[in-house]
Amino acid sequence: MQRNSAKWEVTVIGAGPYGLSAAAYLRASGIEAQVFGDPMSFWEKQMPKGMCLRSNWGASHIADPGQELTLDVFCRETGSACPKPIPIDRFVEYGHWFQQRAVPDLDRRMIRSVESNGKGFEITASDGETFISRRVVVATGIHTFASRPREFDGISPVLASHSSEHSDLSQFEGKRVAVIGAGQSAFESAALIREAGGSAEVIARRKHLNWVGLHPRLHHLGPISRSLYSTRDVGPAGISRLVAAPHLFRKLPRGLQERMAYRAIRPAVAGWLEPRLKEMPVTLGRRVVSASAQGSQLRMNLDDGTDRLVDHVLLATGYRVDVLRHDFLHSSLTSGLRTVNGYPLLGRGLECSIPGLHFLGKPGAWSFGPLVGFVSGTEFASTELLQVIGRDSSQNATRGSGA
Repeated sequence: MQRNSAKWEVTVIGAGPYGLSAAAYLRASGIEAQVFGDPMSFWEKQMPKGMCLRSNWGASHIADPGQELTLDVFCRETGSACPKPIPIDRFVEYGHWFQQRAVPDLDRRMIRSVESNGKGFEITASDGETFISRRVVVATGIHTFASRPREFDGISPVLASHSSEHSDLSQFEGKRVAVIGAGQSAFESAALIREAGGSAEVIARRKHLNWVGLHPRLHHLGPISRSLYSTRDVGPAGISRLVAAPHLFRKLPRGLQERMAYRAIRPAVAGWLEPRLKEMPVTLGRRVVSASAQGSQLRMNLDDGTDRLVDHVLLATGYRVDVLRHDFLHSSLTSGLRTVNGYPLLGRGLECSIPGLHFLGKPGAWSFGPLVGFVSGTEFASTELLQVIGRDSSQNATRGSGA
C-alpha cells in the first residue's frame, strides 16, 4: 500500500453536479476540499445519446455561490445557444465547463476504500495511495442503485439490460425491443430506438400515463404561478412549493411526506416527447411474470397470459437507493450507519449517523424530500453542507489559535 501524508479538510467523492457544486461552495469559503471522480461520467456514459433533460432551463443550473457558472453564462462564454429541452450532450459539456472553472485540480482517480481512523477518515485511492480527511462527502450519483426486476434474474445482459448500461441506443437498429417502464426514460428510450431503425414496444404496470408540461401556460400566470410552482421544477402545483423547502417538508408527518414525495416524482413523460410517440405500441396495466432465453431471443410472459418474443429487453425501471451497496464504505462505517429502506438518516449538513460523513443527492431524499434527487437541489445541498462544515472549521480555527 502506497501511503501519503496528505491531509484534507474535506474529501468529496463524485464529480457530478452535486460533487462539483459542493466543492464550489466549500472552496469559495476558503475550506480545503479535494474532489475525486470522473466528471459527469453518469450523464456521459450511462445515459443514451439523443436524450434530453426533462427539467426546465431554470431548474438545470449546477449551483455555485456567486451564480457565475450558470447555463446562461456557459452559453454566453462558449458562444453557442443551447436548445430547449436541453440535450444530454450539451448538459455534459456544461458540466465539464463548470468543473474546469470550479475544480480545475480534480483528481480523476476512483476511491477504493473509506474507513474510520478515530479522528476522521483514512481514504484509499484506486492506485493504492492513502491519505487522511476530516470529513467525507459522498456524491456518487445513482448508478450504483440501478433497479433490475427479479423476473430477469439470471438473464444475460445481452438479452436484458438496464437503461443505465447504454450510452448509444443505435445498437438496436433492426432489433425488436421491449422497453419496461412508465417514465421519461422508458418512453424516450423507445423513441430513440425507433428513430435508430429498431422496433420498440413499451410495457408498464401503470394503467395510465402521467404527462408533465402539457399546459405550459399555467407557469406563466405571474403571481398565481409563483404561488403554486417553485423554480426548482419538482412536483405539481402546490406540492412544488413545499418540496422546494426541505426543512419545512421534513417537518410534515412521515405519511404525508411519503404521499407528497411520490406525487412529486411518480413516473411521468414530458409533453414535448408526445409527437415522437405517435403509433408507438404501448401496453399498460400489465407486468412481466417470467422471462426465459430462447436461443438468441428472450420470451416474456405477461400477467394477462400473452407473451412477447424479442431480441432485447431494456429495463427502464429506475433506481432503488441502498447506500450499503457502496463497496468503498468500509465495514467500520457501514456497521454504524443508520438507514431506513436503504436511505441514510441525515441531519443538518446532510450528515449521517457517523460524524463527518455526508451524503448528497438522491440518498438524502428520505430525510430532506425529493428535491435533492434533482440538479435543482444542488443549491440547497451545497448551502446546507457549507453551513455545518463552515461552522465546524471556524470553531476548530478558534480553538487552534488559543482564543
